[in-house]
Amino acid sequence: QVQLVESGGGLVQAGGSLRLSCTVSGGIFSINAMGWYRQAPGKKRELVALMASGGTTTYADPVKGRFTISRDNAKNTVYLQMNSLKAEDTAVYYCNAITTRGYWGQGTQVTVSS
Repeated sequence: QVQLVESGGGLVQAGGSLRLSCTVSGGIFSINAMGWYRQAPGKKRELVALMASGGTTTYADPVKGRFTISRDNAKNTVYLQMNSLKAEDTAVYYCNAITTRGYWGQGTQVTVSS
Protein backbone atom coordinates (compact mmCIF):
# COMPACT_ATOMS: atom_id res chain seq x y z
CA GLN A 1 0.00 0.00 0.00
CA VAL A 2 1.22 3.45 -0.94
CA GLN A 3 0.77 6.26 1.58
CA LEU A 4 1.08 9.93 0.61
CA VAL A 5 1.40 12.88 2.96
CA GLU A 6 1.32 16.42 1.57
CA SER A 7 2.62 19.55 3.23
CA GLY A 8 3.55 23.10 2.35
CA GLY A 9 0.22 24.74 1.62
CA GLY A 10 -0.80 28.06 3.05
CA LEU A 11 -1.79 31.65 2.36
CA VAL A 12 0.29 33.72 -0.02
CA GLN A 13 -0.17 36.98 -1.89
CA ALA A 14 -0.55 37.02 -5.65
CA GLY A 15 2.85 36.92 -7.28
CA GLY A 16 4.34 34.92 -4.44
CA SER A 17 5.65 31.38 -4.28
CA LEU A 18 4.99 28.18 -2.39
CA ARG A 19 6.54 24.73 -2.49
CA LEU A 20 4.38 21.70 -1.82
CA SER A 21 5.88 18.41 -0.70
CA CYS A 22 4.50 14.89 -0.96
CA THR A 23 6.29 12.22 1.05
CA VAL A 24 5.74 8.67 -0.15
CA SER A 25 5.89 5.47 1.87
CA GLY A 26 5.03 1.86 1.06
CA GLY A 27 5.09 0.30 -2.39
CA ILE A 28 7.49 2.90 -3.74
CA PHE A 29 9.01 0.64 -6.39
CA SER A 30 5.60 -0.11 -7.89
CA ILE A 31 4.87 3.55 -8.67
CA ASN A 32 4.65 4.34 -12.40
CA ALA A 33 3.91 8.03 -12.15
CA MET A 34 3.24 10.74 -9.63
CA GLY A 35 1.31 13.91 -10.01
CA TRP A 36 -0.28 16.91 -8.43
CA TYR A 37 -3.95 17.72 -8.86
CA ARG A 38 -6.08 20.53 -7.51
CA GLN A 39 -9.71 21.13 -6.78
CA ALA A 40 -11.21 24.56 -6.36
CA PRO A 41 -14.62 25.06 -4.69
CA GLY A 42 -17.42 24.03 -7.03
CA LYS A 43 -15.03 22.69 -9.65
CA LYS A 44 -13.80 19.26 -10.70
CA ARG A 45 -10.41 17.99 -9.61
CA GLU A 46 -7.90 18.75 -12.36
CA LEU A 47 -4.38 17.71 -13.22
CA VAL A 48 -1.69 20.26 -12.46
CA ALA A 49 1.54 18.38 -13.15
CA LEU A 50 2.64 14.82 -13.76
CA MET A 51 6.00 13.07 -13.61
CA ALA A 52 6.48 9.59 -15.04
CA SER A 53 8.91 7.17 -13.44
CA GLY A 54 11.43 7.92 -16.18
CA GLY A 55 11.31 11.64 -15.39
CA THR A 56 9.09 12.90 -18.21
CA THR A 57 6.92 15.77 -17.02
CA THR A 58 3.58 17.14 -18.16
CA TYR A 59 1.91 20.38 -17.10
CA ALA A 60 -1.56 21.79 -17.42
CA ASP A 61 -1.64 24.85 -19.66
CA PRO A 62 -2.62 27.31 -16.87
CA VAL A 63 0.53 26.50 -14.87
CA LYS A 64 3.12 26.07 -17.62
CA GLY A 65 6.13 28.23 -17.01
CA ARG A 66 5.12 28.92 -13.40
CA PHE A 67 4.99 25.50 -11.69
CA THR A 68 7.67 22.82 -11.59
CA ILE A 69 7.31 19.21 -10.45
CA SER A 70 10.43 17.49 -9.18
CA ARG A 71 11.44 14.60 -6.98
CA ASP A 72 14.12 13.63 -4.50
CA ASN A 73 14.45 9.86 -4.60
CA ALA A 74 16.65 9.79 -1.51
CA LYS A 75 13.87 11.44 0.49
CA ASN A 76 10.99 9.65 -1.26
CA THR A 77 9.48 13.05 -1.84
CA VAL A 78 7.87 14.77 -4.80
CA TYR A 79 7.68 18.56 -4.90
CA LEU A 80 5.58 21.15 -6.65
CA GLN A 81 7.30 24.52 -6.84
CA MET A 82 4.69 27.18 -7.54
CA ASN A 83 5.85 30.63 -8.63
CA SER A 84 3.99 33.75 -9.77
CA LEU A 85 0.89 32.52 -8.02
CA LYS A 86 -2.48 33.89 -9.05
CA ALA A 87 -5.81 34.06 -7.27
CA GLU A 88 -7.13 31.39 -9.63
CA ASP A 89 -4.53 28.96 -8.28
CA THR A 90 -6.47 28.86 -5.01
CA ALA A 91 -7.52 25.25 -4.40
CA VAL A 92 -6.89 22.14 -2.38
CA TYR A 93 -3.85 20.44 -3.89
CA TYR A 94 -3.62 16.65 -3.88
CA CYS A 95 -0.69 14.37 -4.46
CA ASN A 96 -1.37 11.28 -6.58
CA ALA A 97 0.59 8.09 -7.16
CA ILE A 98 -0.21 5.54 -9.84
CA THR A 99 0.63 1.86 -9.56
CA THR A 100 -2.00 -0.61 -10.71
CA ARG A 101 -4.43 1.85 -9.12
CA GLY A 102 -4.35 5.43 -7.98
CA TYR A 103 -3.53 6.64 -4.48
CA TRP A 104 -4.30 10.07 -3.06
CA GLY A 105 -2.99 12.16 -0.25
CA GLN A 106 -5.23 14.07 2.13
CA GLY A 107 -4.76 17.38 0.33
CA THR A 108 -3.27 20.70 1.34
CA GLN A 109 -4.97 24.08 1.00
CA VAL A 110 -3.37 26.79 -1.09
CA THR A 111 -4.95 30.23 -0.90
CA VAL A 112 -3.70 33.09 -3.05
CA SER A 113 -4.92 36.54 -2.10
CA SER A 114 -5.23 39.19 -4.79
